Amino acid sequence: MAQNVDRRFSKAGALGYLLKGSYAMFAAVVAASIAITFFNMLVPEVISFAIDSVIGDKPVPATFAGIISLFGGIDGLKANMWSLAVLVAALALLTAAFNFIRVYFNARANQTFMRRTRNTLFSHLQRLPLGWHIKHRTGDLIQRCTSDADTISNFVAGQLITLFRIIILIVFSLVFMFMKNLKLALIASAFIPIFIGYSLAFYSHARKSFKKCDEEEGVLSAIAQENFTGVRVVRAFGREKYERDKFETQNVYYTGLWVKIEKFLALFWSSNDFLALMQGLLIIALGTVFCVNGEMTEGDLVAFVSYNTMLMGPVRQLGRIISNMSKAGVSLGRIAEILNAEEESYGQAGALSGAIEFREVGFEYEEGKPVLNNVSFTVEEGTTLGVLGGTGSGKSTLTYLLDGLYPATRGGVYIGGRNVNDIPPATLRNNIGLMLQEGYIYSRTVGENIALAADGSQADIEQAARRACVHSDISGFAAGYDTVVGERGVTLSGGQKQRVAIARTIMRKTPYLVFDDSLSAVDSETDARIRANLKENNRGATVVIISHRVATVMHADKIIVLDGGRVAEHGTSAELLAKDGLFKKIYDMQTALPEELKGEA
Repeated sequence: MAQNVDRRFSKAGALGYLLKGSYAMFAAVVAASIAITFFNMLVPEVISFAIDSVIGDKPVPATFAGIISLFGGIDGLKANMWSLAVLVAALALLTAAFNFIRVYFNARANQTFMRRTRNTLFSHLQRLPLGWHIKHRTGDLIQRCTSDADTISNFVAGQLITLFRIIILIVFSLVFMFMKNLKLALIASAFIPIFIGYSLAFYSHARKSFKKCDEEEGVLSAIAQENFTGVRVVRAFGREKYERDKFETQNVYYTGLWVKIEKFLALFWSSNDFLALMQGLLIIALGTVFCVNGEMTEGDLVAFVSYNTMLMGPVRQLGRIISNMSKAGVSLGRIAEILNAEEESYGQAGALSGAIEFREVGFEYEEGKPVLNNVSFTVEEGTTLGVLGGTGSGKSTLTYLLDGLYPATRGGVYIGGRNVNDIPPATLRNNIGLMLQEGYIYSRTVGENIALAADGSQADIEQAARRACVHSDISGFAAGYDTVVGERGVTLSGGQKQRVAIARTIMRKTPYLVFDDSLSAVDSETDARIRANLKENNRGATVVIISHRVATVMHADKIIVLDGGRVAEHGTSAELLAKDGLFKKIYDMQTALPEELKGEA
């Protein structure tokens, strides 16, 4: 359910897009609301008629002339007043029936709307570039997809539908009130713009406060999410009190913002209620004067007061809905920001072949701070490239550019002569098996984690695990491949997590394999066995092995050494050792024994 990436949404546009599929049901809700309002309006008319013409001696209104003939005329009604009670009960039953329709379709429409909202946001977030995700905190995104989505849902299914009902009630009430007494109706309706204007003033004042609260809730969610996922680090360093105080400080600040808003809301609602009571008192007083002066009947006054009550309740509620629109508007804006973020155009997955080429590639995450500078090298098809370099030399950035996670700032990255920027991401991700240093492990079984990248039988899963040298570890678990690991693989060691992730990458059987320091947590012997298995079982694959360990890249067909974002050296291991350059210095440093051990050796 991905949207067109070229489309831009305003708040209203985002709401309209998410409401697709729910319009007919919401229309049924509005239609039922009209029917309910109409039947409610008839009840005061029946009561007014009973007071004036059945109990009293006022002439029968023309609107009732045809109906009373069904009950034996006015004399028949006087003798059987219970029939009017039956009529009121019938109107109540009709109102209840349409109210059921309203509630039922409103619930269905709301759930359809929420399902579309969740699916749209999740699908869209899955297709956003890595750079966008890095700029947005996970806790904030979760807050937008849950709390903000619920706020919009509550507004649409509750307040927006109520807004339609209120408009209908106001229109019907004013029509019936003007039919009863023009002057009194004008006085009653004069209060409507006062209430609406007062609410609009509150809306403009509260909008920024609601937005600030939403943003700070995102910060609070991010702190909680980071601590729950990083609980081992917090415990290991004994930082429980520091993190608890950090959370409490943010929570107190966030709570204080809401307390200020609630104080303002209390002032608004109490003053709103006071104005409504004064308006009702004025209508009763003036209506009584009009009755004494003969300008309206007692029944008309009772009906008018009923209509005024029906009118002022919705008008006051209208003010509250308008004030709550500020919060819904903030949530809509935050969700529209996600929908307006440009997706990657995935396209159709195809095959890739040929050499990998970096042609004078430059890249910077922040303007003016280059990470790679004029990097050029070629990896012939079916060969293995080793990339060696220190921390911050740009090794991992090479993998991001190759997999299309970031576009090169300068120069270009090519596969088989095609610029990766012109290759659909689906094709890139379908042909490149990327293994990052921190292999993400999901809270599922070990077998499900390995099979996550590609469908396969149990035999395929076990074969991939053997090649990644993790089969014996898994077999030692109580439930074997059905062992459920904790969130982010918390029950696995660092080396086990890396090897499970390597097995997952091997499952895909891609023509290109990229290992970004993904053997850093395994011992040298296991490192060598995994590389031997890859060489034996993945013949024909083009492999890029990135490492800070010389032994890991020693047997690659070609090695490049990165230093400060530049290619400092390149060649085979023998050629680089003969140059007595940076590679030789790293080799000597990593293979040399300490002086105190040389004698023992």
